[in-house]
Amino acid sequence: MSNRPDLPPEIARRRTFAIISHPDAGKTTLTEKFLLFGGAIQMAGQVRAKGEARRTRSDFMKLEQDRGISVSASAMSFDFRQYRFNLVDTPGHSDFSEDTYRTLTAVDAAIMVIDGAKGVESQTRKLFEVCRLRDLPILTFCNKMDRESRDTFEIIDEIQENLAIDVAPASWPIGMGRDFLGCYDILHDRLELMDRADRNRVAESIKISGLDDPKLAEYVPPTQLEKLREELEMARELLPAFDRQSFLEGHMTPIWFGSAINSFGVKELMDGIGEYGPEPQIQKSAERGVAPEETKVTGFVFKVQANMDPKHRDRVAFVRLASGHFERGMKLLHVRSGKPMAVSNPVLFLAADRELAEEAWAGDIIGIPNHGQLRIGDALTEGEKLRFTGIPSFAPELLQSVRATDPMKGKHLEKALMQFAEEGAAKVFKPSIGSGFIVGVVGALQFDVLASRIEIEYGIPVRFESSQFTSARWVLGPKDTVEKLANANKQHISTDHDGDIVFLTRLQWDIDRVVRDYPGVTLSATKEMMI
Repeated sequence: MSNRPDLPPEIARRRTFAIISHPDAGKTTLTEKFLLFGGAIQMAGQVRAKGEARRTRSDFMKLEQDRGISVSASAMSFDFRQYRFNLVDTPGHSDFSEDTYRTLTAVDAAIMVIDGAKGVESQTRKLFEVCRLRDLPILTFCNKMDRESRDTFEIIDEIQENLAIDVAPASWPIGMGRDFLGCYDILHDRLELMDRADRNRVAESIKISGLDDPKLAEYVPPTQLEKLREELEMARELLPAFDRQSFLEGHMTPIWFGSAINSFGVKELMDGIGEYGPEPQIQKSAERGVAPEETKVTGFVFKVQANMDPKHRDRVAFVRLASGHFERGMKLLHVRSGKPMAVSNPVLFLAADRELAEEAWAGDIIGIPNHGQLRIGDALTEGEKLRFTGIPSFAPELLQSVRATDPMKGKHLEKALMQFAEEGAAKVFKPSIGSGFIVGVVGALQFDVLASRIEIEYGIPVRFESSQFTSARWVLGPKDTVEKLANANKQHISTDHDGDIVFLTRLQWDIDRVVRDYPGVTLSATKEMMI
């Protein structure tokens, strides 16, 4: 790939990345501090801060604020030094992992946040696998070093063993818990000292020349200094040095240590993303790879969020620009419908605040308000018929039927459910026999979120009831065989919001029976969200 032309400077300064972690590792706090250092907010609010004014800026849904968790991925753009960061915060809770999987299709790198006391947890492992499938470069941030945490070598070993990736320390912690003083910046030979008094203040940075510099003794007590020298000597012998090429290919992760809540280590991590992180990459489509430096604008929808502003019933499609220089008012071809679409009021997000985007470049994420034309997986181009690949839709693991408590509101409920289906918040199936809908989700918490959103956003109280079905599969195969299957198994057949045929099953036996009786038909647990 070395013979590719240099990227235009505006594109080359873009860094588009997601933050992934297990719930409670401190991801939302880290996001806040990024915004703080990027000058986007003046004061970071705590996730569960008292008083509306200090709510975290990236959690805007009422349920997120009540529970202190992130349930929808939000995108934010801000400048840091000479770079333009496009940061996508993802839900850490496993019940919302599908949203996270789709988000990872729209970024060029990921930051994995781990808790210094807990190490690699189950959800981290799952998300890491998705990054691995996409060869995403990963930067690791070991958080909460100001609390009692595990031995540094132990944490690094666990990452190497569990995730089968080389770990290169970018910084090294000095002390831990109450004795945590700060870090030694290995990549730049600097001492970073934490200020416990002011959580929003940037750490003090002292330039030193190597570990033998007598200046070190002025800041670090002798016992800790001795331990630091010993550990670093071991680290240099046992662990690989940072190699950018290996990192960009997804084989190595640099690790920084810090404490997001104390604003410590965050700036070094941000410098690392700017300095070493990937520029906008080639995006895969069914027809060809789309390079960011191409002059024609292309992009794809990886997320749809309804009712971000409850007063306006709006729906915003999040679009990752794959190539070109986009300007407000451009007419783009909506490939699925074949119709041109004038993008007159695209928005850029600063957490829940938004501003009109006069222009955007490859690598940026813009929001396009629309009334349901745009769906997940849609491509927008300047005329070329492209279909971007790799945006998955998973078969739900939990199915329940849903009814409005007021029977007169059935029609409104159908409209609300279709909106959520298009947003990707749930799968909605219309059985071919009987009335009502069956809603499928990945995790039980999603039912609570849906019930709460349908009531708050549409004013319809609903009841979820258990369903006789346990799983759903998309039916693929020759048209006549699929029709034969559908006619003979009407009680199992339903359609999703795209009108595709879905087979609802009670037992594994149902699936085996179909496979046996209808050769040529596939019951698929995933559906590629393409046009």
